[in-house]
Amino acid sequence: MTIASDTNSANVAERLTATARAMPDALGVVVARHGRRVQPEYARWTFRELEEDTDRIARGLVASGVQPGCRLALLVPPSYEFIALVFALFKSGAVPILIDPGMGRSNMLRCLADAHPEGFVAIPLVHAVRTLLRRRFPEAQLNVTVGRRWFWRGPTLDGIRHLGERKMPLPVVQADDPAAIIFTTGSTGPPKGVLYRHGNFGAQVDEIRDCYGIEPGEIDLACFPLFGLFNCAMGVTTVIPELDAARPASVDPVTLIRTVADLGVTQSFGSPAIWNRVGRYCRQTKSSLPTLRRVMSAGAPVSPEVLELTLESISDEGEVHTPYGATEALPVASISAREVLDDTAAATWRGAGTCVGRKYPGIEWRVIRIVDGPIGSLAEAEVLPPGEIGELIVSGPVVTREYVKPPEANERGKIYERGTVWHRMGDVGYFDDEERFWYCGRLTHRVRTAEGTLYTDPCEAIFNCHPQVFRSALVGVGPPGSQRPVIIVEPHPEHWPRRREDRARFTEELRAIAAAHGTTTSIRDFLFHSSLPVDIRHNAKIFREKLVDWAAAGIGATDRAAGASQSGRAS
Repeated sequence: MTIASDTNSANVAERLTATARAMPDALGVVVARHGRRVQPEYARWTFRELEEDTDRIARGLVASGVQPGCRLALLVPPSYEFIALVFALFKSGAVPILIDPGMGRSNMLRCLADAHPEGFVAIPLVHAVRTLLRRRFPEAQLNVTVGRRWFWRGPTLDGIRHLGERKMPLPVVQADDPAAIIFTTGSTGPPKGVLYRHGNFGAQVDEIRDCYGIEPGEIDLACFPLFGLFNCAMGVTTVIPELDAARPASVDPVTLIRTVADLGVTQSFGSPAIWNRVGRYCRQTKSSLPTLRRVMSAGAPVSPEVLELTLESISDEGEVHTPYGATEALPVASISAREVLDDTAAATWRGAGTCVGRKYPGIEWRVIRIVDGPIGSLAEAEVLPPGEIGELIVSGPVVTREYVKPPEANERGKIYERGTVWHRMGDVGYFDDEERFWYCGRLTHRVRTAEGTLYTDPCEAIFNCHPQVFRSALVGVGPPGSQRPVIIVEPHPEHWPRRREDRARFTEELRAIAAAHGTTTSIRDFLFHSSLPVDIRHNAKIFREKLVDWAAAGIGATDRAAGASQSGRAS
């Protein structure tokens, strides 16, 4: 069953209205509250209650002065209020600015300043900081406190709800109208603000629903808050788990499993870090999630091991999917765990890259020859044949057209061609004969040595086969063209080489692996790191830029030690 809106508005919030009309008494949002309680508690709201509340908040925002296109920074943790406020802001015509607080204080403040918010809808702590730094946000005049107001002015959320008791018309929104500004994680440079339009969101909902066969009445465990927003537009119950969104890898498997069982959860979206932890727990304790029929995991390449762990922990008829995309273009492609395990995993371990699958129906894509600077038009891009590694570019209704800041990001990241916008994914890889895309890493992470170019994903997968390696990172030390490739290994904690002889043995084993594969024969330097730096949003993307200086220092120390040893033997 597909729920259709009966209005002419392209506002993505109209999909919530249609859901509330079709299934008013179905659960819309459930918030899990465990804490130290013996029995967990679940706060529940129906779609009708959510629809009425978002209408009330939207009218209150309009009454308080919010105009269509007004940019409001939304800084509220995952909660019922977060979901209600996003849809209310859509209904009011406002443009919520969505920023992950986990990106760090300095990055967050810079992103907020770049987005020029006209107000903040936020918890008290955020308003306290905003008040102290008011000069950085001179345009922020429409400020709503979610909770108790302290020493600043402006209405509370309850006050906005009271204002919204008066019936008043809400603006009509078109598909091309701005809907939200969402910031990238900044895994390969400073975070950038991506301008979403209502048409982008509508296309995303349709593509995801149709690709995975999602039906109204399903129950989703939203381990990634932004993905949970799609549920209300599809008639799916959103369950917000007790989970630190800034540290998903720290999830308590017992709590998550209990929530799934108590509420009969049927699907979930979460980072590979979550499913690695939950899957390992299920295997060790012989636990399972029998109601879970569909799992989606993304944010970084999902290893075959994590896919296998997850697949064996859910329903026997269930499937794990790894949608591929970026903040600027999502979804682009998808592949199932069974296709990976039955077909592509063996090639991945041999260094072929990670197959992310086939494109969604609404996507057009090309692999073009790598160019480090801007590309003015599609005619300037050389399209490559299957099997040849280049940069992936995509277009389609889910692809956003522009960044809000900095302006030069559009020159580097977009190709404008006769009304069509192609987004440069910044990912390198190739198509196979079935037009599946094989991801080989980020363009900026490639290592250019005197012997040729190395790509992160194929090289790292080869070393990740070592049973004591949890994950690894390839970085280049020195100037491009003569870089020295270095593999930085994060062992499983129980296999950390504590003694010098253990480290020497481990290193020799890694060198033997490198020598056995044509892709990695030029890699001779290995370092050990107890915890590689990763992104906050998914705890999966490795911040290789942060490792370059660390690797240079480590290699320098190794060279000095080797030189001293040779000098000692000579004397």
